Amino acid sequence: MSAERATSLAERAAPAIGDLKAIIGRRYPGTVFVVAHGDDPEGIYLKAIVDVDDVDGVLDQEVLDRLFDLQVEQELPLYLIPLQPTHRVLAAMERPAFLRSSQL
Repeated sequence: MSAERATSLAERAAPAIGDLKAIIGRRYPGTVFVVAHGDDPEGIYLKAIVDVDDVDGVLDQEVLDRLFDLQVEQELPLYLIPLQPTHRVLAAMERPAFLRSSQL
């Protein structure tokens, strides 16, 4: 992606990113957000680092509805990636494999 195109996309996406941050931040106040440009697929990636056991809850109906509106209705290539903080990932890796798989 050219620098000019990336800047234009970032300007278009700024209000949408703010909306998603607000929606997620209300439910998960300690969330850390990281915004990055990506190429597969090309677009803007909003990483939401949430200190919870299961990040699937971050993608609740309100967030999914907003993402649908942004991606389909507004044709904005904005992708949300909910992640756990490093300390949770490391703790999960230290648990025996049979305990990790039983939580699936």
